[in-house]
Amino acid sequence: MLDSRRGRRVAIVAGVRTPFAKSGTVFRDVSAVAMARHAARELLYRSEVDGREIDEVVFSQVVPSAVTPNVAREVSLLPQLPPSVPAYTLNRACASAAQAINNAADQILLGHADAVIAGGVESLSDIPILHSRRFSRVLVDASKARSLGGRITAMGRVRPRDLVPVTPAIAEPSTGETMGQSAEKMAKENGISREEQDRLALMSHQRAAAATASGRLTAEIAPWFGGPEMDQVITADNGVRSDTSLEALAKLKPAFDRRYGSVTAGNSSPLTDGAAAVLLMAEEKAQALGHKPLAYIRSYAVSAVDPGWQLLMGPVFAVPKALQRAELTWGELGLVEIHEAFAAQVLSNVQAWGSQAWADRLGLSAPVGEVDWERTNLAGGSIAIGHPFAATGARLVTTLANEMQRRDVQFGLLSICAQGGMGYAMVLERS
Repeated sequence: MLDSRRGRRVAIVAGVRTPFAKSGTVFRDVSAVAMARHAARELLYRSEVDGREIDEVVFSQVVPSAVTPNVAREVSLLPQLPPSVPAYTLNRACASAAQAINNAADQILLGHADAVIAGGVESLSDIPILHSRRFSRVLVDASKARSLGGRITAMGRVRPRDLVPVTPAIAEPSTGETMGQSAEKMAKENGISREEQDRLALMSHQRAAAATASGRLTAEIAPWFGGPEMDQVITADNGVRSDTSLEALAKLKPAFDRRYGSVTAGNSSPLTDGAAAVLLMAEEKAQALGHKPLAYIRSYAVSAVDPGWQLLMGPVFAVPKALQRAELTWGELGLVEIHEAFAAQVLSNVQAWGSQAWADRLGLSAPVGEVDWERTNLAGGSIAIGHPFAATGARLVTTLANEMQRRDVQFGLLSICAQGGMGYAMVLERS
């Protein structure tokens, strides 16, 4: 039994996502649950899989709602699925959906499941606004009071300062430093120029615009029907700027170090809403149901660095691990997808992978490899497409698998930087 399970391969059968939209726009009044269910429902519809074949749902969300903290369970309660399908939600920051996919894959490899839906969702238009701890205690005391007088007495302790809301910040709890500030620090320490960052951002937009126009990206999207009359059909990401230019990007002011900085809104990924889902199956299950997999998961790896150092350098450590586990070299990769949180982060990672000094630090005899931009982020990246934190990993897996099939590529790799100094890498194969 164990031998047969070791020989199992996990197939990526299909992937679907919502449009990715800048926060406060298309999905401003839409819940994370609605987006997640939309992506999963369309995934089942397009793959023509009977919901009774699904063994589990694994979803992710980085900023959960206090009302629906387990969004995965809400997905598993779709009418297309039996209510007996178990589900759970996880959080590994920006690598969350990729982790959900690998958690599902591990269950399949163990023989505990044959078919799993995995993905992620983020609604940054619906960030929970918190009260101060003192105001929370007052509310609890008032709710416990046995009389109206007791409730009035408890509420009488409220002071104006207690009513100031506490808004979650996109910052490291351990250092207080935002990801943008970390990217700025990385740009300075690694000698990444403003022009290099803007050129990468321009390439991201140009490639995403071309992939949208050709239908390569829109084929992955489940159209969203919005508006008061449900007659506004959104079929593409709304952050892609086909009309931007190097000159336009150069005019933007630094966002995090206004005097000496180089990281701008233009060379950073925007705050984004969206959901993405992937259907995974054991290879033999996919064959039995008549599916031709897009790709198979060959390996993955996770790493972490000190958040107080260069926060977004985790992929530099994760990629060689994933390649070693896949028994591959960088040169054997046909396609690469690098998550673009910031252009400064991408270029810092790229610089390290090609560096002998970094190879020595990683204990390698030679650099990991030089990034070939003719094989990397061919449909654009998160700077243009957007970055709903917990959905990006599933988007990357879907895009990479589709591009591998389209271009008849045998091996592909994706990398993701994540909050907390974490890095993530996954290798896919087609044969």
